[in-house]
Amino acid sequence: MKVIDKIKNRAATLISFEVLPPLKGKTIQSVFEHLDPLMAFNPAWINVTYHRSESSFKRRADGSFEKVELRKRPGTVGICAAIMNHYQVDAVPHLICGGFTQRETEDALIDLDFLGIDNVLVLRGDAAKNEGQFNPQPGGHHYAIDLLQQVGNMNKGIYLDEDIKNGGKTNFCMGVAGYPEKHFEAPNLEIDLQYLKAKVDAGADYIMTQMFFDNQKFFDFVEACRSIDITVPIIPGLKPITNKKQLTVLPRIFHIDIPTALSEAMLACKTDADCEQVGTEWLIEQSKELKRFGVPVLHYYTLGKPKVIANVVQQL
Repeated sequence: MKVIDKIKNRAATLISFEVLPPLKGKTIQSVFEHLDPLMAFNPAWINVTYHRSESSFKRRADGSFEKVELRKRPGTVGICAAIMNHYQVDAVPHLICGGFTQRETEDALIDLDFLGIDNVLVLRGDAAKNEGQFNPQPGGHHYAIDLLQQVGNMNKGIYLDEDIKNGGKTNFCMGVAGYPEKHFEAPNLEIDLQYLKAKVDAGADYIMTQMFFDNQKFFDFVEACRSIDITVPIIPGLKPITNKKQLTVLPRIFHIDIPTALSEAMLACKTDADCEQVGTEWLIEQSKELKRFGVPVLHYYTLGKPKVIANVVQQL
C-alpha cells in the first residue's frame, strides 16, 4: 500500500522505522533480529537505506595499486522484499543518484515494480567518501529532482528506450527529503525551500525530514513550507542521541544543531548508560510534542539502537 494512502486513511499518528542494510557478509537474519523488538508497535512501513559503492586501492604483489569498487552494504531491494514477506509490512527503499546510471535506475525500478514494492524515497545521496563534492555517475542523475522525474515518467509508461511504445506503467508513491535546518549546500533556507517546492511540483507525494533535535525548527520549517504552498504531508525524522561522541559527530556529518539543554545534560553524564537514558527521555518528550502538533507520522532512524527506539515508542 502506498505511503500517501496510509497517511490519508490513518486514524491516529503512524509509526515508521528506518534500517540500514547489514554489512556484506552478514545474513538477512541480522535485519530480522534488529526489527523484531520493533514489530510489536505495528509500524506502517519500514524504510531501507541504499549505499553507493566506495573506491579503495589495494596493493598488488608487484607493488602497484589496483582500484577496487566495493559496496559495503548491498541488498536494499532484496531486504525490502524479505521484510515484506517476513513481516507482512510495506517496505520503502531509498533510491539515490550516486553510483547509478539512468539505465541502472530504470532496471532497479522494474525489479521493485515486479516485487510489488510501490514506494520509493527519492534522494540525491551523499558524495563519495573520497570526493569533496557530489559527482554523478557518468550517465546518471545529478539532482534528486531529475531522479524523481524519471520515476514519474515510468509511472506514465515512459522508458529511456524510445522504441518502447505503450510501456507498462509503474505505480510508485514518491517521497523526498526536507531539511528543517537547511541542506548544507544551499546558500540559504529560502532557496532550499524553492528546491523542495520544485520536487513537490514534479510529483513528490510527501516529505521526510532530516533528523533534528529542536522541535521549534521543525515547526518553523512546516510553517515556511505551507507559506509557499507546499501542501503535501511532512514527516519528521527522529533519532536518539546515546553517547557524548554524537554531540560532535552528528553536527559534523548531518549539519544539524544540538540544543544547549540536551548537550549540557549529556555532558553531565558519568556513564554511557546515563547518556542513553538522557537521549531516550529527550526523544520521548520530542515525540510527544510532535504528536500533539499533529504530525501524520513519527519516523525513527533506528541505526543500531532498536531497543532505545522501542522504549521511546512504548511511552507513546
